[in-house]
Amino acid sequence: MKRSKKEVLDADFAAARAGVLDVAAFLDRVDRGEGEVDFRYHALMDVLPLLSASGPGRVRAILEALSYRDDTVPETAAAKAACGAPNLSK
Repeated sequence: MKRSKKEVLDADFAAARAGVLDVAAFLDRVDRGEGEVDFRYHALMDVLPLLSASGPGRVRAILEALSYRDDTVPETAAAKAACGAPNLSK
């Protein structure tokens, strides 16, 4: 059964608020850090406007923007974990 907008807000607003505050705190920490930002920062900043887009599809658009786009699998990984955003400068 589909929930009403009010039901979604009542159930999920606090978690969404916490998520937005987490992103803001992360950006504040980056701003206070030394050195230059890399492609991950730019990728995140590029998707932030998608949050205020109207209609459904925000999750998909953001996930696709922050996903590796090459169909080929590299022979070796540059790091032990995924970096969370494509490095388009390579």
